[in-house]
Amino acid sequence: MRLTRAVVLSAIFCLIGIAIVARAVPGDEISARAHKLHFSSIVLDTHDDTTQRFFSADYDLGKRNADGHVDIPRMREGGMNAIFFSIWIDGKIMGPPAVQKALDQIDAVHENVNKYSKEMVFARTAYDVRRAHEEGKIAALMGVEGGHMIGNDIRVLRIFADLGVRYMTLTHFYNDEWADSSTDKPAHNGLTDFGKEIVREMNRQGIMVDISHVSDKTFYDALEVSKAPLIASHSSCRALCNHPRDMTDDMIKALAAKGGVIQINYEKSFIDQAYKDASDKETGGVVQQLCEITKHCNNDEACVSRELANREKKLTEEGKLPHVSWERIVDHIDHAVKLVGADHVGLGSDFDGASMPDGMEDCSKLPKITDALLKKGYSEGDVRKILGENTLRVMEQAERVSRELRAHP
Repeated sequence: MRLTRAVVLSAIFCLIGIAIVARAVPGDEISARAHKLHFSSIVLDTHDDTTQRFFSADYDLGKRNADGHVDIPRMREGGMNAIFFSIWIDGKIMGPPAVQKALDQIDAVHENVNKYSKEMVFARTAYDVRRAHEEGKIAALMGVEGGHMIGNDIRVLRIFADLGVRYMTLTHFYNDEWADSSTDKPAHNGLTDFGKEIVREMNRQGIMVDISHVSDKTFYDALEVSKAPLIASHSSCRALCNHPRDMTDDMIKALAAKGGVIQINYEKSFIDQAYKDASDKETGGVVQQLCEITKHCNNDEACVSRELANREKKLTEEGKLPHVSWERIVDHIDHAVKLVGADHVGLGSDFDGASMPDGMEDCSKLPKITDALLKKGYSEGDVRKILGENTLRVMEQAERVSRELRAHP
């Protein structure tokens, strides 16, 4: 078949156009196939500490900020179209003050979403996330990072559910009144009886049970009690980096066996052993450092996040901490997939609450993960699962369990 000059030119211009689109991601070149896949997928990040920044006068969610990891312009550039804003306060604050601070942050999320309603919509269900994607909007969700924020009162959990909270991390860095943390001395031998009741109520309310931060025993207790699959909203693989915040291979297998998902954390000390060892040597470990900075900041959560970033930057510039490549994120994704399959892995960056590896400076860099997975031979369907579909499946299962429990109490 003889091609006309017009057809040939058209094909050339088409190829040029694809190449230009592929280069549209700021600062990084990805394949045209990865670009198309990434920007047509639901890219859901299950853990972002951006909420703390809502209380800073110099931060605006709707504008490109000079620092930090997340804002609407960079979310658009990186294709992140669904986000769990983390509700976090220091784990040593308990009782009514903890509840009040959590409510302040929940309100701040709602107010910011309302302020930018042309770009964002609040989502309570997996269906809401899918509908937002169809409308070209960013779906905003909430997760409470630490059971201490219910003030040891199960009724507060129900209030959080009514306000749209869709997961709760059972502990943070310290034990709470009813569950042991992975970074504290055991006090409850996992979950107390009341802690198990909390998990059952989370099932009834449709709140996903998040086991990031919990002790190994708490994880297995929660796994046994919960009727819905669990998530690890921002944890990585202990086989690659021996940190108590990460999950062992056996834990990942157990999580997957009940339909759960591990969402890989990008924090350098959770994904790279050399960095963790050097950081522990310089800071005394993540808990000691957090305790010192929290005291220095007088419990100002935004100050804590900012100070952590500043100290990490200083130590890196002094050569006391090694550089870590963003590709370590892909290593952890790949390790988990090889263990349990692509149906049980997702993304939980810890943006705005952790030290990001080189090349993943903010959420605009996310397409690089899609590109890397395709280059490893992952199918487009499996990449879509990892980017967001797996988390949506767990949300749907949690919603179904909630309906069943309410129908047959």
